[in-house]
Amino acid sequence: MRKLDRTHALRIAVALVVMLVMLTGCRSLAHDQKHKYNVVAYVAGYRNFDFSTIQADKITHINYAFVNIVNGEVHFDTSIDNTPLRKDDIVKLQSLKQINPDLKILVSVGGWTWSGGFSDAALTEASRRKFALSAAAFVDDFQLDGIDLDWEYPNQPGAGNTYRPEDVQNFTLLLQAVREELDRLAARQGNGKHYLLTIATGASRRYVENTELGKLQRHLDFLNIMTYDFYHGGDHRTGHHSNFQPSASPQLDKTNIIEAVDLHVNAGVPLRKINLGIPFYGRKWTGVKSATNHGLFQDAESVGDIIFYRQIVPRLRDDAYQQRWDDAAQAPYLWNPEQAIFISYENARSITNKVRYLKDRGLGGAMFWEYSDDHQGQLLNALDQALVGAGNTP
Repeated sequence: MRKLDRTHALRIAVALVVMLVMLTGCRSLAHDQKHKYNVVAYVAGYRNFDFSTIQADKITHINYAFVNIVNGEVHFDTSIDNTPLRKDDIVKLQSLKQINPDLKILVSVGGWTWSGGFSDAALTEASRRKFALSAAAFVDDFQLDGIDLDWEYPNQPGAGNTYRPEDVQNFTLLLQAVREELDRLAARQGNGKHYLLTIATGASRRYVENTELGKLQRHLDFLNIMTYDFYHGGDHRTGHHSNFQPSASPQLDKTNIIEAVDLHVNAGVPLRKINLGIPFYGRKWTGVKSATNHGLFQDAESVGDIIFYRQIVPRLRDDAYQQRWDDAAQAPYLWNPEQAIFISYENARSITNKVRYLKDRGLGGAMFWEYSDDHQGQLLNALDQALVGAGNTP
């Protein structure tokens, strides 16, 4: 009887070991599957949230937003929207590598607020070298893994910035200069490190026509398309701000994600260098003047103001808001008929569809703006689960 018990116990032990190996293998497979893709999180230094809460195991890169251009050089400025930026933010972000040793920390230069110095910095060989030297020094001083340039936008005014036709070629030359200085930095250090150089790009045809994407991508590790704000804070008409496909009224669309990717690919950007932008915020219109189509593509008294996903979640639980889905555009929206409020936003379903597309198309991964806009990690978890789930691998 004791012999039988020992045999039975041995079988149970073997079964448990096999099960443990299988589970470990599944977790390893899921990890490998997920981290074949970039997951780039923009983290705003002016949102005053606790960086230690970041789920570092679910992202591959953090772009700290933003640093400025002052006198033609990369510069850690003091504040955005009267909220101080702190140099020790970078130290706090670096500590996340204890959770994810493969995590890469970059700073992002510019953005909508601080793109005013790009055109001058890119103008001449001397100004480009000055900028590039400061970029490499900044990376070295803060022990970063690279730098991200978010110029909004070459040969376009953006937020009233200096711009000139020469920006089109000068942007390429600026990136070349930065790439060279980052490589020189790595060579001086002699440790075999490769410093990353990335950019954020616009999703529109106008952006593509005012850049040399096919040339400049040679100097980049990857780029992040801002595939959101299609309808935005300048529009008195409601619409999808990050629709995957054309809507049933394509003449009313600004663009869509498939078109934006195609524009980049046709301009010469390899698929594996493209990260798809996903918004962790929505756009809200008030005073919508017609209930036709549940408020979609209707004139409104307000423009499409930003509303964070964490602010949207309570409305998802409010019976006054109807949760709608545009099957053609593959995009969700909220409609409040009594208050005439329309909200375009992102949810788990739309994220899953976009990830399926990026896998099928062979893109490099995803980027999102902005980490603190999320609600208890819901959208990041949806992105993470979609990347791990069934689908083609690169």
